[in-house]
Amino acid sequence: MKSKTTALLLSVFLGVVGVDRFYLGYTGLGVLKLMTVGGLGIWWVIDIIRIATWKMKDIKGNDLV
Repeated sequence: MKSKTTALLLSVFLGVVGVDRFYLGYTGLGVLKLMTVGGLGIWWVIDIIRIATWKMKDIKGNDLV
């Protein structure tokens, strides 16, 4: 199980380059996010909101703890 706090901090500070997605196991989406600079910032903000509101799960479908 992955930590919500770690995922949120990674998303806020390094999410624009996809580090949060790599941490959660979504390698392909991490690469895509890296190549698009966080979806021009839009995807980055959406991921922060999703992690902060408990909507994001890891690659195995587990909730963040």
